[in-house]
Amino acid sequence: MSNDLHAVSIEFAEVMKGWVSAEATTFEDGYEHGRKANHALALDVTVRIDDLDAFLHSPEHAGTLSGHVDCALLGGVCPVQLGTFRLLPNTADRDRKVMYYQVYCTTPQGEAFTFVGEKQVQHDSLLDLWHDTTTLYVNVFRGHVDPAKPALADLWVTGIIGLTMADFMQVLRGLRVVDANGSTSIKGLFAFGAFFAGKLWDVYAPHLAPSPDQPLRRYAKFTTEGVTGAEISEHPLSTADGLGLSLTRFRRSDCDDVVLIIHGLTNSTDMFIMPEHRNLVQHLLDEGFGDVWSLDWRGSNRFPYNLARNTYNFDDVALFDHPAAMLELRRHIGTRRRVHVIAHCVGSITFAMSVFARTVQGITSMVLNSVSLTPYVPAWSEIKLRFGPWVSDHVLGIEYFNPSWRRQPTWSVGKMIAHAADIVHGECRSPECHMLSFMWGSGRPAVFNHANLAEETHERLGDLFGGTSVHYYRHVFRMVKSGHTAVKFEPGHPRYAALPDNYLENAADIRTPILFMQGQDNHVFADSNIRCHERLEKLAPGRHKLHVFAGYGHQDPFMGKDAAIDIFPHIISFLREHAHA
Repeated sequence: MSNDLHAVSIEFAEVMKGWVSAEATTFEDGYEHGRKANHALALDVTVRIDDLDAFLHSPEHAGTLSGHVDCALLGGVCPVQLGTFRLLPNTADRDRKVMYYQVYCTTPQGEAFTFVGEKQVQHDSLLDLWHDTTTLYVNVFRGHVDPAKPALADLWVTGIIGLTMADFMQVLRGLRVVDANGSTSIKGLFAFGAFFAGKLWDVYAPHLAPSPDQPLRRYAKFTTEGVTGAEISEHPLSTADGLGLSLTRFRRSDCDDVVLIIHGLTNSTDMFIMPEHRNLVQHLLDEGFGDVWSLDWRGSNRFPYNLARNTYNFDDVALFDHPAAMLELRRHIGTRRRVHVIAHCVGSITFAMSVFARTVQGITSMVLNSVSLTPYVPAWSEIKLRFGPWVSDHVLGIEYFNPSWRRQPTWSVGKMIAHAADIVHGECRSPECHMLSFMWGSGRPAVFNHANLAEETHERLGDLFGGTSVHYYRHVFRMVKSGHTAVKFEPGHPRYAALPDNYLENAADIRTPILFMQGQDNHVFADSNIRCHERLEKLAPGRHKLHVFAGYGHQDPFMGKDAAIDIFPHIISFLREHAHA
């Protein structure tokens, strides 16, 4: 038996089966639609590692794949032309690894495609090891594309396939670890087993809490250094219910098509002017949209009144904030120039509410990211929405939630909550990131994919996200429980008499075209914008568009380091389509 692991090779075969769809755009929907329509997909491959020593010492831990993909939606049996397998390489998450399958194929009809599948190995629930190591999330893209850039590829089918216990036992029975002489290598078998067990221990073992030390700021808080070549001016305004808001203008040149950008809850204008990479405002200016505005509405982390208990809801924003902002905007640009709106998260929900309630009119086009008028949330998030506000108000006595609690110099209820969030979130060393997942979503992390964030962004999450009252959660929950529909929080309240009880009741009559944007890995508002597009498509076929970005989540379509390459060109294309209209 050779002691040289360079001469040891490993080979095993896997057959994974499941369901996919050409209509769906998320893994779960693809699986369900495919199961109902009987659209099966099977991946029948042999994994080969020719040099075990090189495999163990390479960060990619890569092998080759051969075999075929069998799927009627893809034309039948499609032989693998070139295939890559990676076994548990490190990812941007400290406690997450993947089993990665990527093959280039051509259908019997001659159409090329790229199959990309990942087993997501991350300890995010009890007893999830079996599910994680046997469940493959599948995207099939048209053409032979760069799988490292899924957001730029054309998605063909998506779904979920996996191994049964019988399939897994077949894999073990077929495992071959042999030396240069073709004999079984016991040393190689133990080395491979130790590698596999060690990688799983990295994921499923407990992690120490991160340090509470504040990273040294690389960029000043509220800096505008990320935008160059523009005159920057601040325009404060007041709402009819007595709050101060602010518009920021980035003006390079006169332009008939003005763009207004609106942040999400606890964000601010800062998410659109980040200096660590090309940001949305700079991109718009450089692409010829010379007059860009950003609204800091009442949910902005720039306003101290968010660090106190309040009873504001989304109706307040739709009725008071957005109409006041549009009046101030029009005061400066006049009534004839076209206004296009790009909005995110709760900013997207509330601005859509304003347009569909007609408290804001004259909008030429809208780009709405993550969620709008049909909120859907993961199951765990729904539990938090249901019980979180009551527990916060009546048990803990907390006036607001703040992602920066862990950095506080003294003890408080908030700091204890932040410590608890650290215990259940081991995916990174940022306590702010852990709190954001606790506050907003259902994932590790929930708000974005770590791989999409620059290191500088991850370090300054406490500057980019702030505190907020939990009363807003109640309105999200009311919408979720009202058929996933944007509805008034207090029907019959005279304060909101100008608003409809159901914001979709006149949806067919709203002619403003919308681009619905959605990250495929959205763990905050799930597939909300996909569902909204489906509903509006039935009312006004062809009026609106949908684009789902593979590899992106909730926040990273705007804050990701590569958003200017992957996301912004789609926004620019949509704006140009409706400019000069």
